[in-house]
Amino acid sequence: MKRLIPLTALLLAGCATTPHPTLQRAKSLHDRLIVLDTHLDTPLHFQRPGWDFAGHHDPASDLVQVDMERMEAGDLDGGFFAIYTDQGPLTPQGYTDALAFARGRSDLIDRTLARYPDRIVAVTTAAQARAAAAAGKLIAFKSMENSYPLGEDLSRMREFYDRGVRLMGPVHGKNNEFADSATDTPKWHGLSPLGREWVQEANRLGIVIDASHASDEAFDQMLALSTAPILLSHSSARWASDQPRNLDDGRIRALAAKGGAICVSTIYLSEMHMGPEREKLFTDYEHMDTMTPEQQADLARKWRALDKTEPMWSVDFDRYMEQVLHVIEVAGVDHTCFGGDWDGGGGFPGFEDITMLPVVTQRLLEAGYDETDLAKMWGGNILRIVEEAQAKAAH
Repeated sequence: MKRLIPLTALLLAGCATTPHPTLQRAKSLHDRLIVLDTHLDTPLHFQRPGWDFAGHHDPASDLVQVDMERMEAGDLDGGFFAIYTDQGPLTPQGYTDALAFARGRSDLIDRTLARYPDRIVAVTTAAQARAAAAAGKLIAFKSMENSYPLGEDLSRMREFYDRGVRLMGPVHGKNNEFADSATDTPKWHGLSPLGREWVQEANRLGIVIDASHASDEAFDQMLALSTAPILLSHSSARWASDQPRNLDDGRIRALAAKGGAICVSTIYLSEMHMGPEREKLFTDYEHMDTMTPEQQADLARKWRALDKTEPMWSVDFDRYMEQVLHVIEVAGVDHTCFGGDWDGGGGFPGFEDITMLPVVTQRLLEAGYDETDLAKMWGGNILRIVEEAQAKAAH
């Protein structure tokens, strides 16, 4: 677990950037920082039969990328654990079913964290996160990916705020009642009228707005309407690959100008290779909670075998770091963070899970960024935006 040391002490101790920092030196620095990821899909594993968040999971027979053992190995202090709800019909029954699912997933996160009070802490403020890190504990914020479960009743935002949600996105892979998705045909040309009210309510409650998955027009409107800085919890730069889920440099600059941040992802740095076999495996992956441990292991073996012949992304670690460095150049160190989309499709050969995070720190040190820069990008910018959203809240 981490022992936090003030940055000034690190600098005086001579731990600043060296021309060719070793991985050991980078890991030592990485260990001293508060390292957060803004989008962890790991809750989909929490009720898998025979699976334990605290246990050891062999990559050959288990597809999980985040667990407490890996968090400690990769010096990931924590982040936002997502309540993800698949997009369904925009009907009263669709909303009812989605709300029940989201409530259940929120409860599942709570129950899982409650099993390990000595190792991980549920938090709702930046101050609580810093206190948990200082006490040597892992940090668990809660986020909501896709506001579809709210239906047309914005009072439910307060319900999920009371459940601990502090980061929320309006939309996912298809248009919904609030906004157009980046990967669907425009319906609202941005936000719906209800979506504009959704922005106001998020600001009123002090919930950070997450613009990942939103269309360009929806992003522009959220940025214009929000009175607090917004985040992109897991987005890549369109500079790397011309995908609608990615953000162009102009919008990255506009985001930074209003105090927000882009948390750089590992996804959509190339086209997604989603052939029939991968699509079936991905569907099965999202329903592993219905499988026996033996079926889960069989799915993992099939997934790994397909990775060898038809990987999901045509990306390597060098290309990922090129993107990271490009985003930093465009946004600045005050507006860059990390959200790998771990357990949700992120990662690629050479960067398979969060145990590799210190290598990112090593590369950033090699590029000339110092401890102050790294402290901002790994966690400081995220906590600043949480604090600013809560400071502007009127609830």
